[in-house]
Amino acid sequence: MFFDRDPSRFAFSVRPSFFKTKPTMLKRNFWKLTLSLGVILWALTALLPLSDRPFADYATSKSEAKTAEFAALIQEARNLAATKQVTSVFVGLKKLANQRGIDLTQYFPQYPIESSLGNIEKRNTILLDHLLEKSKSDFKLGLDLKGGVGVTLEVDEKAADADSAYVREAKLKKAIEIIGDRINSFGVAEPLIRAVGTNRIEVQIPGINPTDNPEIIDNVKKPARLDFRLVHAESRPSTIKPTDVPAGYEVLSVDTDGSQGGKPETLYYVVKRVPEMSGKHVKRAGVTTNTYGQFEVSLQFDDIGAQDFGKLTTANVGRMLAVVLDGKLYSAPNINTAITGGNASISGKFTQREAEQLAGVLNNPLDLPLVVKEQYVVGPSLAQDAISSGLRSAVIGTTLVAAFMITFYTTGGVVAVITLAMNLLIIFGVMASMGASLTLPGLAGIVLTVGMAVDANILIFERMREELALGKSLRTANESGFWKAFTTIMDAHLVQLIICAIMIVYGTGPIRGFGVTLAIGVISTLLSVLITAHMVMDWLIGSGFLKKLTMRHMLKSINVDFIKYGKPAFIASWIVVLLGVGVIVYKGDRIYGIDFVGGDVVSIEFTTKIDASEIRKVAAANNLGEVTPTYVSSLGGGKEILRVETLSRKDGDKTENPLFSALVKAYPNAGLKNVGESHIGAAIGAEIKWNAIIAVALSMVAILIYIAFRFEFGFGVGAMFSSLHDILMTIGIFVLFGHHFSAPMVAAILAIAGYSINETVVVFDRIREELKENPTGSLKNVVNAAINKVFARTIMTSTTTFLAALSLFLFGGGVLRDISFTFLVGIVTSTFSAIFVSAQVFYWWHKGDRSHVDHAETKPVYEWDATSKASK
Repeated sequence: MFFDRDPSRFAFSVRPSFFKTKPTMLKRNFWKLTLSLGVILWALTALLPLSDRPFADYATSKSEAKTAEFAALIQEARNLAATKQVTSVFVGLKKLANQRGIDLTQYFPQYPIESSLGNIEKRNTILLDHLLEKSKSDFKLGLDLKGGVGVTLEVDEKAADADSAYVREAKLKKAIEIIGDRINSFGVAEPLIRAVGTNRIEVQIPGINPTDNPEIIDNVKKPARLDFRLVHAESRPSTIKPTDVPAGYEVLSVDTDGSQGGKPETLYYVVKRVPEMSGKHVKRAGVTTNTYGQFEVSLQFDDIGAQDFGKLTTANVGRMLAVVLDGKLYSAPNINTAITGGNASISGKFTQREAEQLAGVLNNPLDLPLVVKEQYVVGPSLAQDAISSGLRSAVIGTTLVAAFMITFYTTGGVVAVITLAMNLLIIFGVMASMGASLTLPGLAGIVLTVGMAVDANILIFERMREELALGKSLRTANESGFWKAFTTIMDAHLVQLIICAIMIVYGTGPIRGFGVTLAIGVISTLLSVLITAHMVMDWLIGSGFLKKLTMRHMLKSINVDFIKYGKPAFIASWIVVLLGVGVIVYKGDRIYGIDFVGGDVVSIEFTTKIDASEIRKVAAANNLGEVTPTYVSSLGGGKEILRVETLSRKDGDKTENPLFSALVKAYPNAGLKNVGESHIGAAIGAEIKWNAIIAVALSMVAILIYIAFRFEFGFGVGAMFSSLHDILMTIGIFVLFGHHFSAPMVAAILAIAGYSINETVVVFDRIREELKENPTGSLKNVVNAAINKVFARTIMTSTTTFLAALSLFLFGGGVLRDISFTFLVGIVTSTFSAIFVSAQVFYWWHKGDRSHVDHAETKPVYEWDATSKASK
């Protein structure tokens, strides 16, 4: 990044010429302009269309050959769906095409389906799956905002009858983990998976229709028993079914797709019933292509598996070895040579989608056989008024932040708002491209990101204010202020990225999802502020359009001895922390909500539908704690049922469910009838809780290492202490006010760690600068001077984020209030700790002696920092 090092010529120009400066500015900012516009266009492309299009309408619009003939087929499929002969137009079209042997690819010449794939049904499946996927919007809403589909899986009692209760419970927990891995491998975002009773698993998936995507449910419940079985030595594939089957063998078949000009056919093999080896020791499965471009599933065995497979293939060179998954034959290749390296492959002329699904199942084999007990449509878990209030609060929060910036920074504030809009566009665009679902808690996190995003603009503007106060020109102040704030912004955001990486690598479920979302926000902020906003400001000033930047003060300069008040403030804050920890220990598991400890679910029939928000009000009025109401109905129609999740009652309590009793009392004419109750397990298991603790611990270590490397070890210790202080205090105050931990709260607490380090780096960067500019001052004077200079700036940055969180708290409801309450507490504690914890710990670490700091290796600013040159 370069700039004019002699801007004085502009100071004496009466009317700066736009045309004279334009070529220079364009050349200097061409790459920024190209990158900014490219990112904006990409984000818009990723977001559109914002809603799903009906499959029938989309498929008809994409047909480019024999359009009238295809439209007639679509109409037939519509009629089948309308008369309930099929579950959807998608299924009806596939059924008609396969029954009549119609190759649907003839209507879509623009899609080059492999010509070597002779099996018409497979060609149709590939085409229809592609059309279905493209008809769906990439911008997805979560279960709480849009609902989805659910399926209840039950243990196959016949197959699992020999298992003890303890073994079955362990297998059920393992099955929940495996199902989560499988669903995530299909690209489904934020599913809900939990135990129901002692023998069932409930799976709820946002944005998926099982009638159009039956493979999702099929692959969820597959045990995935992989066997390697020898084919009879004298058996060869043929199209005629053998009549004489030797003892201990069975006949299995595999369909060919008629590739290489042949006809589709079924080949039969005489396969040994008892496998020579199972897939128990498969370490990893993946998708590869062979020399003919066909998809295969590659297998990598562990040490035991590699040894066993080597023995098997060595002893049977020349024979065929059948690959059988759940009793279905996939291929029966010849063993041409011994395979001793621990790697093998399954070939079956799969489509890419089939190969990926097979690999996903093999990577996560289920020991517990499951059957589908129930499939149903799930309504949004939040009432429409809660969704509306959440969206309204997000808009209000963003508007408040924008108004704040424009009020205090005028034209600069407008630039910040423009880049904020770009920031949001990038976040939503990346989420859409990744297939991530937007939930209401996720929206709250984005609103918090809005507040944090303008912090970087504030840091630059406040540095510009200081440069202007020294009498520098607006152009010089813009460049100098940008570069002086650059290192602070980079350090704060890089630490946040490190914390995000830890969440993604070591976290699971909501922790990993939040880590990804936060990382997107951090990167988009860097792009929009450091590149786009700086480019716009450079153009406004260089072109002469902006001759004066009005900036109002929120606070006047202060001169406070913060070191003097540091110790009592530090002690007082840690007393609050210890009090909160004490309450947590006293309450024990009572601090957890349904997501952590499970609960009860009561199923209620009704004649008059009750709004979900009213159900929550009844629960609150009767002090029944957390409740989650949803309306569900069977696929293909059926009576709608109200299901309400509540906290568990005491063991042995056989009385009527207290929430049901309260609803009957509040709505006596609603025709409420309790049709069943069951216990649901935790959606967040012990593994996720431990992973959250590990993620926090690793984040503390990462903060210590990074800040010590970029600044000095004493700074690292101070940053670690302040982050830990903020997390513990936020949790303590959260519990003191009677809130319960839910899945979104884990992410909210981890957000505080990122925000805390952001505030701390601002103070540390100024202390580092004061150490260089005041080489003879005492450490006490240096720290005090640094805090006094950044105090107003720190309050400004905290205010923007506080306004965003406050709007969620005042105008949101339900889970939004819990999340925003956490944000509000975290913002206050982070601002406090940046001044009275991190800076004080740094001071005490060096025992107030500057010589300790001077002897330490204080890291320089980035080599490309041009501050000193720009300000001369």
